[in-house]
Amino acid sequence: MIMNLVLNTFGTYLHRDGEMFVINIKNEKDENKKREVSARKVRSILITTGAALSTDAIRLAIERNIDIVFMNSFGEPYGRVWHGRPGSTTAIQREQLRLADTERGVGFARSWMTRKLDNQLLFLQEARSRRTRLHSVLTEKIEALSVSRQSIDALTGSTLDDIRGTLIGFEGRAGRTYWEAISLLMPDQFKFDGRSRNPAKDEFNCLLNYAYGVLYSIVERACVIAGIDPYVGFVHTDHYQKKSFVFDLVECYRIWADHAVVSLFSTRKVNMELFDSLQNGLRLNKTGKELLISVFDAYLDEIVQYRGRNIKRRDTVQFDCHHLANEWIGRVDGEDYGNISLDYV
Repeated sequence: MIMNLVLNTFGTYLHRDGEMFVINIKNEKDENKKREVSARKVRSILITTGAALSTDAIRLAIERNIDIVFMNSFGEPYGRVWHGRPGSTTAIQREQLRLADTERGVGFARSWMTRKLDNQLLFLQEARSRRTRLHSVLTEKIEALSVSRQSIDALTGSTLDDIRGTLIGFEGRAGRTYWEAISLLMPDQFKFDGRSRNPAKDEFNCLLNYAYGVLYSIVERACVIAGIDPYVGFVHTDHYQKKSFVFDLVECYRIWADHAVVSLFSTRKVNMELFDSLQNGLRLNKTGKELLISVFDAYLDEIVQYRGRNIKRRDTVQFDCHHLANEWIGRVDGEDYGNISLDYV
């Protein structure tokens, strides 16, 4: 079974023994706990706290095309180690830059946003079918969200500059409606008042922010392997060191994180022992990270139907990015604006 190797214990040391990763962890009694994992079973190495890596371990990861991702305490990736042979081509990135200023680029941006809302609508419709007592209020939210979706779909313009402000405005209105609906699904003690970033003001947003951080890493990796520049955005404008295109494309997959986090609350797995209190919010602790990552990984590893084949849900991101890049340079036919998969279940 392919896995993410997560290092979230302070003082962990990762080194190499042949084709094995060896993890050494010292416990409170200063005793060493040792674990070995075959490199063939590792997809990514996620480092979320103070850890040491040997150069041999880094080389093994590079040889096996295993990316090493460094994440801050809120789950946001701030750096990674890649192999030196990404699949990028000049043709793909040149076309990416050109499309960002064309009417076709408008189509891509609009379609990614409508897919996000389509996923949200499907999620709320399924929740409504199970929560009969909330049928009326969820129907109201679904109808409001549908109006925002239609408004985005109707946007036209020759360049993204023509529609960006309006698109972001519609997205913001849709987001407020959606999160109000999601809060209704929470147990009473975990209801929340809209989105809050880092640090999160409540338990739901604390879990969601970390899950989004994991998702950013998956999308960035898929972009780089497919030859897409993570920094050249369409909707999200270019800023120094901002992975604008990752923020654009991740909209199509955010529903996965939403689903995983909501399921934690609906199955009563969330309690206050998963969080550390900060002066101005909450942070997920080691126990909380382990729970979230185990549930989210299981969801991402589920087999789904994709373009006539059965593959893991997480792998659809890589296929989408390859398809998108090939569409840009004319290797596949059609004006389907990415044809990102809608079905998340």
